[in-house]
This record gives sequence, C-alpha cells and structure tokens, in this order.
Amino acid sequence: MLKDKVAMVTGAGQGLGRHLAERLSNEGCKVAVLDINEDAVKETASLLKESIAIKTDVTKFEQLEEAANRTVEKFGRIDILVSNAAILIAKAITEFTPEEWRKMIDVNLTGYFLSAKAVVPYMIKQRSGCIIQINSKSGKKGSYKNSAYASSKFGGIGLTQSLALELAEYNIRVNAICPGNLLNSPLWRDSLFEQYARNQGITKEQVREKYLNQVPLKRSCEYEDVANVMVFLASDQSSYMTGQAINVTGGQEMR
Repeated sequence: MLKDKVAMVTGAGQGLGRHLAERLSNEGCKVAVLDINEDAVKETASLLKESIAIKTDVTKFEQLEEAANRTVEKFGRIDILVSNAAILIAKAITEFTPEEWRKMIDVNLTGYFLSAKAVVPYMIKQRSGCIIQINSKSGKKGSYKNSAYASSKFGGIGLTQSLALELAEYNIRVNAICPGNLLNSPLWRDSLFEQYARNQGITKEQVREKYLNQVPLKRSCEYEDVANVMVFLASDQSSYMTGQAINVTGGQEMR
C-alpha cells in the first residue's frame, strides 16, 4: 500500500517501533530508523529491505534536523513520520522527582514536536505528507499513579489536532494512534507489570488479569493491531482524515 514512500520512524530500536518500521518496509517504504541506542537501531535497519539507521535523541532538535537532512539526501523526500519514541515512569506524585517529570515530557511530548518540526519543511515543499504519533489510551483519560505519562499523551493529542489545522493547507495530514495495553510486549514483561504491581499493591499476575478484564474484546493489544492502523493512516485510503486520535483498545476506550 505504501510502495516507494519514504518513512522516518523514531524510537525504532526495539519493541513496537521496530515492528512498525518492519511493517512499513514490508508495505514498500524506504525507511529511516531513528533511536538513541545506536546498536539497536542498526539491528532494526538490518532487518529492512531499504533503510538507513540514524542514532538520534528526540529531545535534541539539531540531531532530528540532521536525521531529516540525511533521510532526504538518501531517499529524496520524506512522506511519512511515525513519532513513536516514548518512555514510561509510573509513580505516585509524592515519589516523582521534578527531573523525572521533565524527562517524561521532554521525550514524549517535546520529542514529538521536535520530530515534526524537523520534517515539516520538507513536507511543505512537497505539499504532501503524513505525520502519525503513537499516543496511548492514556491520552484520553487519566492514569492512576501515572500522571506524567498521561499528561504527555494528552498534550500529544492537542499537538496532533493543532498541527492538523496548521498544516492542512499544505496537504499534510496529522493523526494519532491510541493503543491499549500491549500486555505481551517486552515493555510490559520487563517493566510495567512490576511498576504497576508496586504502585497498586497487587501481584504482577493480578495486574495482567485486571487490565484484561477491562477490555470488552478480552485480549491484549498487539503490535500488528497498531501497525494495521498506521498503514491505513499513512495511505491514500485515509486521505480525508486529519486531526484524529484513533483508539486501538479492544473497546476499553471509546471516546
């Protein structure tokens, strides 16, 4: 569906970001993969048909600007930005340090803004483009002892809508995807089950059961569920959609 398009994906060194980069490649894209972990992003690039790996910290605009320049030098244009880079630290407000709060906002919200700022000049020149933020169901409602993450994601939806209004005249569409809980992912397995169990005073097994029971379709969100919506939003099939934040939550979030 995306043959000969050029995509740039942030946070592509592992997990969901790597899967999204692979799916874009399988759909025919040339892909610039960005991540702060140089070894990981090189490994991702090695899995793709036509790609470039660029070590990038999304909180540093000069690095994103250089990544966009290198992508255009290599492939001639940028058609798609997938802003996926994010971190999650879940704590009560009494335990959150100001430094941790700032780091969450810097990566999750400012990183999205800076990534878009780096690619938009090329998209304006082309008079076409598609920006997709990987947001969260936590961008639609508050999250218990997870205030920084939810705040960054609420802000991401506001930024998505604002950029959609600003860039529509250039035929640049801006949308967000709001996945549910990726319970089978390394992020949950290696980190979030433990964080949420500690925060909520229950076992990791009870955390999993709790979140599954909140989903009407009674299953975890999977990488491919997110990738399917990404491909649709990046394709001409969604050419009349902009400023949207699309839930991929199995019915857990419907607003």
